[in-house]
Amino acid sequence: MEDDIVTIEEVAKYLRVSDRTVYDWAQKGELPAGKIGTVWRFKKSEIERWVNERLTSSVSHKNDVVVQVRNVLSPDRVVFINHSSKHDALIELSGVLASAPQIKNKDELVFEILKREELMSTSVGRGLAIPHVRLSSVTDLVMAVGICKTSLDGFQPVDDVPVSMLFMIAAAQNQHDYYLKTISYFSAKLKDNKLRQAINKADTEKEIYELLIK
Repeated sequence: MEDDIVTIEEVAKYLRVSDRTVYDWAQKGELPAGKIGTVWRFKKSEIERWVNERLTSSVSHKNDVVVQVRNVLSPDRVVFINHSSKHDALIELSGVLASAPQIKNKDELVFEILKREELMSTSVGRGLAIPHVRLSSVTDLVMAVGICKTSLDGFQPVDDVPVSMLFMIAAAQNQHDYYLKTISYFSAKLKDNKLRQAINKADTEKEIYELLIK
């Protein structure tokens, strides 16, 4: 993705907060931003980096919800993907995720996943992307995993490592904390180089599932 300049409104949509919140964060220096004249503007790459740093933070609290992989991922939602384009891979994995009973509107899921990715890349580095949405048509947090035997075109990863692993997450609108915790959990888990290598060498979806629930 080109290092485009984006507006307060676009950043607010990406972060799923109000325009006023983005403005306040920019004013306080909590969000990377710059002014063109009197108007705040933001670089996509800097916003992505800011989000990834927050999601991969190792800070934990004793009252945090513990992510139980078995509760959000089932063996039938771990698949190999043969597409080479980001668009096709996202559509296929959205269809897999939509097979979960927690997803009540497949068309909305596919549309929102693609729209979210168009707004800003969900690549978090190390060959991993975590497409994610919160929707009113989702009853509980659920996910699907797609492993690509060839790298995907179109993600323009933050560290130049081609994306080959997709961890797609959908949550209900009222699951904001759990949603962020789950994204952070898998982003941190996949920092393990041995785990990534084992996943990429796995011959079956069942092997991958077993690696993820350990």
